[in-house]
Amino acid sequence: MSTGKISITEKYARTKRIKQSLAFGLITFLSISVLAILFLILGFIIVRGMPVISWEFLTEAPRNSMTEGGIFPAIVGTFALVTGSMVFAFPVGVMSGIYAHEYSKDGFFKRFITVMTNNLAGVPSIVFGLFGMALFVHQLEFGDSIIAGSLTLGLLALPVVIRTTEEAVKSIPNSFREASLALGASKWQTVARVVLPAAFPNIITGLILSVGRVAGETAPILFTVAAYFLPKLPSSLYDQVMALPYHLYVIATSGVDIKASRDMAYGTALVLIAIVLILNLLANWMRRHYGKKVKTN
Repeated sequence: MSTGKISITEKYARTKRIKQSLAFGLITFLSISVLAILFLILGFIIVRGMPVISWEFLTEAPRNSMTEGGIFPAIVGTFALVTGSMVFAFPVGVMSGIYAHEYSKDGFFKRFITVMTNNLAGVPSIVFGLFGMALFVHQLEFGDSIIAGSLTLGLLALPVVIRTTEEAVKSIPNSFREASLALGASKWQTVARVVLPAAFPNIITGLILSVGRVAGETAPILFTVAAYFLPKLPSSLYDQVMALPYHLYVIATSGVDIKASRDMAYGTALVLIAIVLILNLLANWMRRHYGKKVKTN
């Protein structure tokens, strides 16, 4: 009798171990596959793009139908658009996320805001481009300009910042708020001096995701700011600019010299990846820096 019970227990334990091993093996295989695909793509771009990278390529304007010269105006334009979009999206998104969790009462209105924010995050980028063209370019008469492109990209990034801010604020224990209120602080003082500093390292995650998406978008800037060929630097927020994503599309599809255009495209793609990586590393450094300050305090 006991032998039968032991054998059943052992059989159950053996089956459980086999299922666990299969599950972990599948997860490991999928993780390695994703990393392999990532490194394959990066390796391909690096191998094809590195021969093109030079000081001339990084510091000069394009010439000869964009098959010669460099991409410096497109680099400057990309930095201008990313910076402008984050200047708009980050403060507005953070304040919206704080309002959604800290001030908005549970009910239909709060659920409506959450659903609309999630839906907005899934809207195709070309729709944002058409909206930006209608509102900023024509209605507000900004024209094809940095400010129109930045505001359009800012709207594109806004849902990500709002959701990550809301989740970051939600992760702060209520005991922090209760202690602050018990000491006589107002609601706003509690949010500004207790909740926000503690949640800020996680809020930076939204900034990282937004920068990565904004830097690589083509459709929104196509309607609002991007110039086909503009070998000069902008002098105001109302100027058009070249941008790396659109420049990459142009030289990959409409170059006169197919081989030269293709080489330039790989070099441009490598520079775009490097810029996104640098911006992400900077944002990660900010996250660690503020995280250490929170732990110290």
